[in-house]
Amino acid sequence: MEKPEKLIVDGKRLDGRMPDELRSLRIEAGVLKRADGSAYVELGENKVLAAVYGPREMHPRHDQQPDTAVLRCRYNMAPFSVEDRKRPGPDRRSVEISKVIREALEPVLFLKLYPRSVIDVFIEILQADAGTRTAGINAASVALADAGIPMRDLVSAVAVGKVEDTIVLDLTKEEDQLGTTDMPIAIVPRKQLVTLLQMDGHLTEDEFKRALDLGFRGCAQIYEVQRQALREKYGVKEE
Repeated sequence: MEKPEKLIVDGKRLDGRMPDELRSLRIEAGVLKRADGSAYVELGENKVLAAVYGPREMHPRHDQQPDTAVLRCRYNMAPFSVEDRKRPGPDRRSVEISKVIREALEPVLFLKLYPRSVIDVFIEILQADAGTRTAGINAASVALADAGIPMRDLVSAVAVGKVEDTIVLDLTKEEDQLGTTDMPIAIVPRKQLVTLLQMDGHLTEDEFKRALDLGFRGCAQIYEVQRQALREKYGVKEE
């Protein structure tokens, strides 16, 4: 990647956004007929598909939990999702992100309603441009709701970072690779409950507080788009 001279010019980022602006966001619920629930998310140049199957009987049976359902998440980047063709199949990064997504979603699910069952969530990255794990969480959350899985609320996620000493929302690929800090966050907006917080880089205490606040505000915007996608699918009028 050819490094630009500056990532922020006159207070604006290279794509024209202000530091606290999200990329363009589109979410559609119920896009796959054969899945129990599904969602499609476009966040900037990211294109993400999520499908949910279950609750259904867990196989093999020795993996069953007697008092709860098991949530299984599989995050996968399609070979054509990046410029340099990715080798097909799971790698260490996709396994780690699958675990992170599962842990971000579990707190909102009433898994104890379905003992000895499994709920499978498949997240396919069709086109990648930074922030795929957070886009995947947003898609999976809507897909779980579309599947009718009992949930306390939706989970919304976004990445916050530091670029040239400026705290910015929803990093692009250039900002992710050339900036100094990347902090993905997932929350349950109405409960202000954080279910994911990772950080690559360093922030001062004041910068961390500002980044967290910006992440909460970004997630609140995403939450409304998630809810609107479900309203449109089921014909529910706005409250």
